[in-house]
Amino acid sequence: MPIYGTNARAIHTAAMVMTFVAATVASMQCKASDKGCPENEKWGKQGEIYEYTSSANPKMSEIPIRVFGPELHQQGPSGVVPMDLSAELQLDYAATAPNLLASFVRILAGESLPTGVSRATSQLFYVIRGKGKSTTRAGDLTWREGDLFVLPYLGDNLTAVCDAKSQCVNHFCIEDPHYGGCALYWVHDEPLLQYLGVVPDTVRRFEPTLYPGDVMKETVASIPNLDEKGNIRNRRGILLGNTATPQTKTVTPTMWSLLNTLGGNAHQDPHKHNSVALDLAVSSGQQGKVYSLLGRSLNSDGTILEPQRADWQSGGVFVTPPGWWHSHHNEGIVPAWVLPVQDAGLYTHQRTLDIRFADGEMERLKSGISRGATLPDTKSMSADVPPMVAGTIMTGHI
Repeated sequence: MPIYGTNARAIHTAAMVMTFVAATVASMQCKASDKGCPENEKWGKQGEIYEYTSSANPKMSEIPIRVFGPELHQQGPSGVVPMDLSAELQLDYAATAPNLLASFVRILAGESLPTGVSRATSQLFYVIRGKGKSTTRAGDLTWREGDLFVLPYLGDNLTAVCDAKSQCVNHFCIEDPHYGGCALYWVHDEPLLQYLGVVPDTVRRFEPTLYPGDVMKETVASIPNLDEKGNIRNRRGILLGNTATPQTKTVTPTMWSLLNTLGGNAHQDPHKHNSVALDLAVSSGQQGKVYSLLGRSLNSDGTILEPQRADWQSGGVFVTPPGWWHSHHNEGIVPAWVLPVQDAGLYTHQRTLDIRFADGEMERLKSGISRGATLPDTKSMSADVPPMVAGTIMTGHI
């Protein structure tokens, strides 16, 4: 029976607790002839008891910082390339984060390729490159570079379009002038349902939804690059919402996504949140000039302590672990674009996302306040930015 913690007294206390429990259980065991005794004995073998203080924060495998380069979808035959960290996460099913699996999908021009899941409630596809069409149980969708679309669990009552698992989508690449094949960024929440051991309800939680790339970029461009003081605005982005998620304002009930641009010679100050971010560098600007810094803690001046660097590569993905402070930096003159996909729909619904910004955190610490609540950090929000009208980039409101 594992006990975590190195404190000798805690270990001794835990041993005493378990000895007492074992003795108590033994004294309460029924006789073999008693009705129900075999089940009691069988069920009792599954239980484990731990001393609280040494086990309240169990030692678990951490979500690693990991970079997946664009070469994974720029060469080779048609296929799906999962960004699988299941070994690091100690899971027996494919996952990039506990709740999400991200993959690159490469489809050679003139070819089709099915992608399938059995139990995801949400699938997100972003077109990294090329022009093509996807056939689903809900109908056909044509797409081009920059478009994003999401699919709910469509059930098994509609006609299947291919054989690759029940919720199969068949993608066809019409053309790609750059690498001979279209590329999609595909993220879904099947790992969450694998962990729970469940399948989705037959009722759709949202409808298939398209976010055209040109509309998204035009909306970002309409946000002023300078704030009211004439400084370069370090956060120019749009959250992708859905008519089915009026409270959380997320792209699906479980997933959250943002299209964000980082201008030349600009940076975004450190912030953190409890969700895992799977960040796609849509465009990395000048080679080697755009990067993120990630670390567990802040210095007294609000910078990240002992940061690790993740360089942006156009069409590449990097993983930001939950709770880690991270900042984004563009030391070039060409704007960069990033599309993070997170499991933040769950955390927002549970009121536990807890986004924190370094300036607000430093202000509280200097005043001797340690914030424990998970409510929004209103002081650190860009209060000078007027909110966009809800629904301006949602399907049906374009």
